[in-house]
This record gives sequence, structure tokens and C-alpha cells, in this order.
Amino acid sequence: MSSRALDRLDRILREQSEADEVLRSTVQLLTSEPGVAWAGVAFLEDGEPALGPSFGEPQEISRIRVPIVYRGSKVGELWVDGQADRGLLERIAFLVSEYVLIGWDTRGEDWEP
Repeated sequence: MSSRALDRLDRILREQSEADEVLRSTVQLLTSEPGVAWAGVAFLEDGEPALGPSFGEPQEISRIRVPIVYRGSKVGELWVDGQADRGLLERIAFLVSEYVLIGWDTRGEDWEP
């Protein structure tokens, strides 16, 4: 994975406001990186990860799991199948953490205030 991914994620975060769209775009972005076959975001439900948005072809044998923490509480996990820099994945997990919290709350359903 490259720092270009962070630049593209920054653009996604500036242009998208819906949590579901941010998370879908993030997993698609990750799979566009060389060496990454699949990416997903898991929300924590009763302390267990439940897969939310994902993209690509799963290859669980090479799965990297990175905790997603919002204000000191684990709210989910970023899952990536393939080869990726763990430090970069941790940065991405931090950047999308508030969207994971919101996405978990709506459970992927459209929400209208």
C-alpha cells in the first residue's frame, strides 16, 4: 500500500458525508492497491465482529485485522486480505473510526433524521 491511498482517502472524507458511503469507498480504495485482494469493515456487536461493507475476493489465509478505536473504545475492525503495511492500515482505521461508529449504529441501513 502507498501513501497515495491516504491522499485518496482524504479526498473521500472531504467529499462524502454519509458513513455508509465513506466505508464502502474506503474498502474499494483498499482493494485498488497492489497486493490487496479484499477489504472489509466489521462492526462490533455484543463484543463480536460482524462484517459490514466489503469489496473484492476474500482470501482469509492472508487476512490482516486492525482494531478500529473511537475515543478509546473499540468499535470495529478493518480487515484486509493480502499484503499491506500495518502502520498505514492503522492510520486508515483511525481516520474512519467515527464513520464506523455511525455505520454500526445504523447497521448499514439508510438513515433519515
